Amino acid sequence: MAGHSKWANIQHRKGRQDEKRGRIWTRIIREIVVAARQGGGDLAMNPRLRLAVDKAKAANMPADTIKKNVDKATGALEGVNYEEVRYEGYGIGGAAVIVDCMTDNRVRTVAEVRHAFSKYGGNLGTEGSVAFQFKHCGQFVFAPGTPEDKVMEAALEAGADDVIADDEGAIEVLSDPLAFEPVKQALEAAGFKPEVAEVTMRAENSIELSGDDAARMQKLLDVLEDLDDTQAVFHNAELAGLGALQ
Repeated sequence: MAGHSKWANIQHRKGRQDEKRGRIWTRIIREIVVAARQGGGDLAMNPRLRLAVDKAKAANMPADTIKKNVDKATGALEGVNYEEVRYEGYGIGGAAVIVDCMTDNRVRTVAEVRHAFSKYGGNLGTEGSVAFQFKHCGQFVFAPGTPEDKVMEAALEAGADDVIADDEGAIEVLSDPLAFEPVKQALEAAGFKPEVAEVTMRAENSIELSGDDAARMQKLLDVLEDLDDTQAVFHNAELAGLGALQ
């Protein structure tokens, strides 16, 4: 979203996540379980698991809890079978919304997602209905004041695709998902610590909403994010006074 204030958007999103801190462990544990089941329990050979474990450590999850859930996923302990499922739909003003879930009961999950969309002014769409409006990529965001030229040098040498400065001077680095780990390591080795480092679905274009429409859209997003099976919600709405959450 070049030209918009990525920094304001990120700060707003982080603030709302802090309000829901108690839910973060549950989501991280599900991500660890699925990542370990799909790619094995060796961090060196499983980038997705390594990223999930990094998130767990950042959220102060005990090492024993991390290990227990990796063991569950790899068969060392009995655990719950989660599967990944993605729902796509439309919010207020036709804003595109993606809801990524992990569930042990698809029937329950789709009913809850559909109910949230319909009750709060959106519509659940079909597979592929909005995903084309997003790019699956690695994303790193640095605070205003970070030297753009040095970040750019380190990022591009490590294989990043693009480096973008927003209106407030924050810097966003984008990479292919497979290049996320080497770019992350190169940036950290150069002394740059991102405020955000994740593999995400980044909206290619945004829809601006304000007033009652912005408030209604935020309510829909909050309800979707609060569903027990939700892992992440991505959208392309830029909410006046709030910022565009991704």
